[in-house]
Amino acid sequence: MTSVEASVEDRRPQDREPLAYLVASLRGVGQVDLQPRPITGALLLAGLWAAGWHIGLFATLGTLISTAAAYALAADRNSIALGLQGYSGCLTGVALVTSLGHHPATYVLLLVACVLCTLLTAALTTLLKPYGLTPLTAPFCLVSGVMVLGAPSFARIWHGAPAPVADPTSGDTAISWSDLGHAFLTNVSQIFLVDEWYVGLIMLAGLACAGVRVVLFAAAGSAMGILTAWALGAPTAQIAQGIYGYNAVLVGIAVGSVFLANTTWNAAYALFGAAVSTGLTAAITSLFKPFGGHTFTWPFILTTWVLMAAVPQLPRLRRSST
Repeated sequence: MTSVEASVEDRRPQDREPLAYLVASLRGVGQVDLQPRPITGALLLAGLWAAGWHIGLFATLGTLISTAAAYALAADRNSIALGLQGYSGCLTGVALVTSLGHHPATYVLLLVACVLCTLLTAALTTLLKPYGLTPLTAPFCLVSGVMVLGAPSFARIWHGAPAPVADPTSGDTAISWSDLGHAFLTNVSQIFLVDEWYVGLIMLAGLACAGVRVVLFAAAGSAMGILTAWALGAPTAQIAQGIYGYNAVLVGIAVGSVFLANTTWNAAYALFGAAVSTGLTAAITSLFKPFGGHTFTWPFILTTWVLMAAVPQLPRLRRSST
C-alpha cells in the first residue's frame, strides 16, 4: 500500500524501542485502508475487538508478527514505520481465525502466514516497482487464499467447513432503507471480513480522523458499491452484508484520496473504479466458488492496478504529489 505522508524522520536507534514498534503496528492496521495515522489504526482495531475478542486478537497478533518479521529481516525502516509491513498480517489473522476457527493450530499457521506476508510484500514491491504500482493487499490474498484452500487436507489444522462462499445469483433483489443503511456501514467493516454495522461505524470514525477527503471517498465508494450492485440486481441480503461494496470502498479511498491528485477527473475515475470493482466481485466469487476459494480483496487489487497502470497514458489524470 502507500502513505499520505511525504516522509518519516531518518531512522534512529530509539526507533527499535517498543514504543516505535507499537506505533508502527498501529499504522499497519490503518494501512489496510491505506492510512498511516495511528489514531485511525487504533479505531480500526477497536472495531475489530468490538466484533469479537478472537477477531481482535488475531488481527493484533497478525500485525505484530508481520511487523516484527520485517524488523528481523532488516526491511526498509521507513516502510516499517509507516505500517506498510503490517497490514497484510492484520488481514491474514482475521481470515485464518474466521475460516479455520480458534484452535492452537491456527496460532501456528498465523506465525508462518505472517512471515510469508512479509516476504511476499518484499517480492511484489520489487516486481511492481518498475510499473509504478504497489502490492496493496495481494500478499494477504495469496497467503490466506492458499492456506484456507489447503487446510481441509490436514487433519491437525482442519476443524470443520468455513462459511460457504456467497452465491451471487440467488436471493431477493428488493431493497429497503434499513438494508441501505446497513450496507453503507458493513461495506466498511467487510474489508476486514466483518459484517456488523456498528463495526463499520467505528471504522468510519477512524477514517474521518485520517482526513475529510479520505472519509468522503470511503463514503462515496460505499454508496457507489450499493448503487451498482442494486442496479445489476444483486441479492439484497448480500448487499446488506457488505459483500458487494467493500472493494468499492477500498478503490474509492485508494484512487480518490491516496494515489491521485484532488481533481474532478480523478474523482470521477475513482467512482468509476468503485463501480467496476463491484461487478468484478461477482465475477471473482463465481470463479472461485467451484473449488472453495475466497474473493477477499482481489477485486480491489485488480481494479486499482489496472486503473493506476493506465494513468501515465491518460493526460487528464494526475498522480498525487505526496
